[in-house]
Amino acid sequence: MEHLTPTPHNSAREGDFAKTVLMPGDPLRAKYIADTFLEDVTLVNNVRGIQGYTGFWKGKRVSVMASGMGIPSIGIYSYELYNFYGVESIIRIGSAGAIHPDLRLRDIVIGQGACTNSRFADQFGLPGTFAPIADFGLLEKAVAASRKAGVRFMVGNLLSSDVFYSDTPAGNAWEKMGVLAVEMESAGLYMNAARAGKKALCICTISDGAKIGACSAEERQLTFTQMMEIALEIA
Repeated sequence: MEHLTPTPHNSAREGDFAKTVLMPGDPLRAKYIADTFLEDVTLVNNVRGIQGYTGFWKGKRVSVMASGMGIPSIGIYSYELYNFYGVESIIRIGSAGAIHPDLRLRDIVIGQGACTNSRFADQFGLPGTFAPIADFGLLEKAVAASRKAGVRFMVGNLLSSDVFYSDTPAGNAWEKMGVLAVEMESAGLYMNAARAGKKALCICTISDGAKIGACSAEERQLTFTQMMEIALEIA
């Protein structure tokens, strides 16, 4: 089957995206990154307000586009970028809720793997349970860049949850298994990357936690710059 661009969800043409795309959940965060960090920026997609930009960071051609919230949303956008637009790497840069007791607001968590309560993997018809993991090369570079920047960070398992308002809270069930933080996208991204033979990494900033309070929506949009700079450095 021939795949044509634009797609129902993306008005960009073939070649409009760089080989590496940074993918925050929030369209306003994508705009902030484009306005703040990139030069010679072009808006390449704005279907449904999911803004995608391509520009240059220190001479490297880089794109940034929002994913929206949840695995179904990032599942659509990452699939099209990998399979229709020739993108090789997607680096999710999002917010996450702390599970590990040592995490503080604005700490960075690099997702080595992603647990999930989603049924997204069922489509692949696997005779068992798939373990979604990051690309090791991107992970290694992100750890090195984080150390160089002197930021507080942890590396390990994320939980990609399909549910934000849960009727049956998990309590410490994930914490006792060593899961660091909860977000809503990385497992789907990692699975799409695996299926397409491409690369993916999730870098999150802790925005809230049961014992540490929460950042405002404006702070999440505008102040998580360490995570953005690390992603740009490894793009």
